[in-house]
Amino acid sequence: MKYIPFTKSAPFVAVIRLQGAISNSGRGLDDPGLAPVIEKAFSKGKPAAVALEINCPGGSPVQSSLIASRIRRLADEKKIPVFAFVEDVAASGGYWLACAADEIFIDACSITGSIGVISAGFGAHEAIDRVGIERRVHTAGKSKSLLDPFKPQNPADVKKLKGWLDDLHATFIAYVKSRRGPKLSDDPDLFTGEVYIGQKGIDAGLVDGIGHLAPVMKARFGDKVKFRRYGQRKPLLARFGEQIVDDAIAGIEERAAYARFGL
Repeated sequence: MKYIPFTKSAPFVAVIRLQGAISNSGRGLDDPGLAPVIEKAFSKGKPAAVALEINCPGGSPVQSSLIASRIRRLADEKKIPVFAFVEDVAASGGYWLACAADEIFIDACSITGSIGVISAGFGAHEAIDRVGIERRVHTAGKSKSLLDPFKPQNPADVKKLKGWLDDLHATFIAYVKSRRGPKLSDDPDLFTGEVYIGQKGIDAGLVDGIGHLAPVMKARFGDKVKFRRYGQRKPLLARFGEQIVDDAIAGIEERAAYARFGL
């Protein structure tokens, strides 16, 4: 119908799928991989809105910020409203992405929140001692071997790490406040990394209501609204050779991220 003069085509909503952990390793969700997807969703035709379909347990804070900033920049430039629809989880960096939307909707069982920062690793210095391995490290600069997992923990290093995490946490909190503003409750646990399920997320002001993508968009834009879906595509050859190992590792890491929320 759009090619017939004097006829009005049905409005459409561009849907961006954000599924999986946010990564800085080229696996999962990242800004370089999502950039063309997001640009196309906002620019192809004249969407009535852009909907973010989110199922994300978090990940890299920088990639979270870059992706959310790109969405907001295009939304403001093109004056297109953005709606987020959370499936199983939008926690930590996943919630950061959800905050790029003007309104956030969830399922009654969705998990949101986890506004915090985490750093995890392993210490292997005792293991290499037991097998008689001598590690040789030479540096120029006293902080160059900071947090070396093959050395005992240094309290001074841990203090520095905690400072970095606090700085990242403060940035995360500031972003959530800038996007959610007066909608946020005075819940003392709101920025402690606590997670919220369903209605409790609404009560805390983290999200706006319970609702699913198609019904909410039809209520806003009419029953004839159409949906155009956009998402990252992996090349066929990425399934072979070395990439199989990378995908297996990424799958384990992603499952561990979801497992933090019982999923």
